[in-house]
Amino acid sequence: MMKKFLSLALALVMVLSLVACGGNNNPPAADDNKNPDTPPVEDNNTDAPETPDEPEDGVYTGPDWEAINAMDYEDACDTIYDFVLGEFGEYYAIAKEASGDERIAKMAIAEAKFLESGIFLPIQTQGGNYAMSRVVPRTSPTVLWGMDEYRYYTTIVANELITVEDNNALKALWAEAEDAAAYFEAAKAYLAEHGYTLADTYVQTNPYNVNIWDTIATSYTSDAMFIAGTYDNLMEYDIKGIQQPCLATSYEVSADGTVYTFHIREGVKWVDQQGSEIGEVTADDWVASMEHLLDNTDALGYLLTVDEGCGLKNFDAYLAGEATFEDVGVKAIDDYTLEYTLEAPFPAFPTMLGYSIFAPMNRAFYRSQGGTFSAEGEEYTAGDYGKTPANIAYCGPYLITAHTAQNTTRYEANPTYWNADAVTMKTMVYSYNDGSDPMRSYNEAKAGTIAGAGFNASSLEVAKTEKPEGQDKTYLELYGYVSRGTGTTFGGWKNVNRASWNNFANDSIGVSSKRDNAEEIARTRDAMVNQHFRLALGMAFDKGSYNAQIVGEELKYNRLRNSYVPGTFQYLAEDVTVDINGTATTFPGGTSSGEILQAQLDADGVPAKVWDPQGDGGAGSGDGFDGWYNVDNAKAELELAIAELAQINVEVSAEKPIHIDYPFEAYSDTARNAANVVKQCIEGALDSKVIVDLVPFDKAEDYEASCYRFGAGNEGNYDLSTNSGWGPDYGDAQSYLDTVQSGAYMCKNFGLY
Repeated sequence: MMKKFLSLALALVMVLSLVACGGNNNPPAADDNKNPDTPPVEDNNTDAPETPDEPEDGVYTGPDWEAINAMDYEDACDTIYDFVLGEFGEYYAIAKEASGDERIAKMAIAEAKFLESGIFLPIQTQGGNYAMSRVVPRTSPTVLWGMDEYRYYTTIVANELITVEDNNALKALWAEAEDAAAYFEAAKAYLAEHGYTLADTYVQTNPYNVNIWDTIATSYTSDAMFIAGTYDNLMEYDIKGIQQPCLATSYEVSADGTVYTFHIREGVKWVDQQGSEIGEVTADDWVASMEHLLDNTDALGYLLTVDEGCGLKNFDAYLAGEATFEDVGVKAIDDYTLEYTLEAPFPAFPTMLGYSIFAPMNRAFYRSQGGTFSAEGEEYTAGDYGKTPANIAYCGPYLITAHTAQNTTRYEANPTYWNADAVTMKTMVYSYNDGSDPMRSYNEAKAGTIAGAGFNASSLEVAKTEKPEGQDKTYLELYGYVSRGTGTTFGGWKNVNRASWNNFANDSIGVSSKRDNAEEIARTRDAMVNQHFRLALGMAFDKGSYNAQIVGEELKYNRLRNSYVPGTFQYLAEDVTVDINGTATTFPGGTSSGEILQAQLDADGVPAKVWDPQGDGGAGSGDGFDGWYNVDNAKAELELAIAELAQINVEVSAEKPIHIDYPFEAYSDTARNAANVVKQCIEGALDSKVIVDLVPFDKAEDYEASCYRFGAGNEGNYDLSTNSGWGPDYGDAQSYLDTVQSGAYMCKNFGLY
């Protein structure tokens, strides 16, 4: 499953001092930005699931743990999922059957049910902080899904830091430009006119370690971003968000919307790491890639299933042993004609083409590394393929010429690249930064060692007073712009099925929970599966104070997010009528998915603000404010939880509090301070009836093993974690919500599957 599954990597940004939790009320909205999408269908008001009956006479029983413990793991997870997220599952199944504008509306309604469960608290996206940079804005793709945002070959980098005035002027030129070519021309002219010179090397920091160089076999963007520049896809988004031909020069869609025929660009070369030619790109490279994918469906396959993705013809049947590979919907008609066939129309299919799941793979090179295909009757092994940058073939803009773990990864322009004239960055470097030095990125950006840096709370304070030589303005005044948000949503994940209290990465010493007796473990488990308890935790979480530890007090609301799917991800093209709790409700064309989400939450009486119609300068936004934090609401939810838990003989009081474990990176001052905010706010808001036990991790590997790179869901070593997030794979809300349906990948953050 290739997904935008990301670690928050707080280690990159440090802080000087702890900020106290905010007051009882939701803070005022700040601002941020995003974009639109999709046609109408009438609603007969018969498709909403019946509201589940309340327990008789208010009786709360909780899950039957004795029965669950006797089940196999999958059945146990199914049972817990149904208890926690069953209502969401019912509404989501209906939403997936809809199309056009009706689909957008019903997806938003289903998301409301997900958020109401309290199992996930949306916290923030990326960006929204002060930064200074030599990178010219909007010169690499900015689309919110796929891997194109990591294809930096068109990026323009100046040798000089770009002033905030010039940064804003360049963004205005981008908005005015008719197309990508016009903006590149206008930007270069503007830079020359204003005294900038252009670099041909782009050095940026990266907090991640790459585990594998096989883009088909990883589910981590922290791997895939390293590989993205080494290959091209069939289609690619340009800097204006327009999908352009890439390795496919064109394609056609059948009248019934199920068959896509791509015409492959002729003369494109595969090379090895040294640049020596090893073959030509042909349609068979996508067939080979699909065969390899079928041996790695735990990493990438969900995007091609009927239930969770585009529904590639006979993909599910092949996995079930009911079809051969020849039946699967990918065919090389000839060397330069590739055909994909779907089970049913899936209009978002073209938006998926920039993702790793559709990366080509050279069959001969893969076999030369010892790789085999079970689709061809062989015992599967990848051999050495993908173990190092020397063990992959290249058909993209870059060759990886050097890689040292936790140091640097160096990319040089591929001299045989079919579109070499478009490569502005002849050299690109990822420079590893674990965040242990809070001033490192700032100092390196000043010196020109790296192209730019986001200001963390420590460097922001310095930038407010420090002036470049010969300048009257400070670094902040002269160069400090606010970076834009992304489609990735990071959040607080509540573990409802924890079975691990230690993690051991690379034979290191694991970190143990302070809860070491069966009674306390059982009490926390009972509390965590209670909806009101989970909502209480979320409403006690002061996201603004938490985020202040990362970006500073002034910008603490800018990148806050209040929903899983960004509120501006999709817009209705025309009026649509849907059922909101038994009432036929019409939303006019132009309505955002965030506004519909808010309507359902309001109808259900959930006191959360996920959409601000005045946000983003009046355009409306679900970002830039904290719509969940409210101490009074948190206390009210906890009282409901206390009453229900008392019915199953679980006392919750200041004398007998519920303990929850929250892990953090002890090697990062930012993470330590953010963790203390979590502890202070939850304990303070909930009158110490909930105690947050901070669990320090001294090694990045241990922390990742605890909260990010673990296998089965019950191996997650936490009760509450804020370390991971998700960005979309394609341009439909399904790309987010599929990840939290029963059995899906991100459910592991809940302790399931």
